[in-house]
Amino acid sequence: MEAQNQEVAALVQKIAGLHAAISELPSLSPSAEVDALFTDLVTACVPASPVDVTKLGSEAQRMREELIRLCSTAEGQLEAYYSDMLAAFDSPLDHLGRFPYYRNYINLSKLEYELLVSHVPGIAPTRVAFVGSGPLPFSSLVLAMHHLPNALFDNYDRCGEANDRARKLFRADEELGARMSFHTADVASLTEKLGEYDVVFLAALVGMAAEEKAEVVAHLGAHMADGAALVVRSAHGARGFLYPIVDPEDIRRGGFDVLAVCHPDDEVINSVIVARKADAHGTVALKDGLSDSRGVVPVVGPPSMCCKMEVSVLEKAEEFTANKELSV
Repeated sequence: MEAQNQEVAALVQKIAGLHAAISELPSLSPSAEVDALFTDLVTACVPASPVDVTKLGSEAQRMREELIRLCSTAEGQLEAYYSDMLAAFDSPLDHLGRFPYYRNYINLSKLEYELLVSHVPGIAPTRVAFVGSGPLPFSSLVLAMHHLPNALFDNYDRCGEANDRARKLFRADEELGARMSFHTADVASLTEKLGEYDVVFLAALVGMAAEEKAEVVAHLGAHMADGAALVVRSAHGARGFLYPIVDPEDIRRGGFDVLAVCHPDDEVINSVIVARKADAHGTVALKDGLSDSRGVVPVVGPPSMCCKMEVSVLEKAEEFTANKELSV
């Protein structure tokens, strides 16, 4: 335990030093200095760590919250820079590999799709919403190109300039462009429209504080169609210094049944939570055709070795009760 405490303290100290250096940058636009500092930050956060960032002291929590916002700003400026670069080509989609993290989007979208089809029975999406699509909507693009070729995608972002940039990327691909729509809107302003989607993807940086994320999830739960799927990006361990951590219980309280939680241990930074909107009685159809009103389903094997399925608190309690009954 002492060794773990020392490891956590050393990591927090290192992250705090990087936070201080990043905070002093005159600009977060892509540059050699900006790229080097954020590369050091990601390198420090990716390895498995015993740290639970939600239990750090108040000073470390404030530092973490500020760091996530700095990461968000830097990520937005990086995506805008590369979106403009790609848009300068006659066929922007032929040059996606120029973005240094394109492979990460390919792997993350593949993981999300595999989890979706593995844990949502009979899912065959034709209408998809991506909330927080940004100026470089790689997630929607990869899903549309490789995994959901028959689906229409509505991409939502609060920034009109981000949507303008995103639209330009599809101007040379008539078929794909026809399936991609971009809307300038805050998710809180969407109501009846949310009921049209089979799946809603929630980007990691939509609602950066825990209470903000919970409010977004509750809003989705109030307006999505019964049985529709929700895919939420989260973070785990030290990766929680880069992105917000989503509590699966907040998703349950938002009116969803949590079907899977996956924590990649490779270059895919985000964790993924797959849930399904319960009906007015809290009931969700299960794979065997039965229904479950407790919001609990059996934990099944992950679609690939990079994932770790988590059993919910309620399931753990039921397992404990079952074992206790057997021992009597």
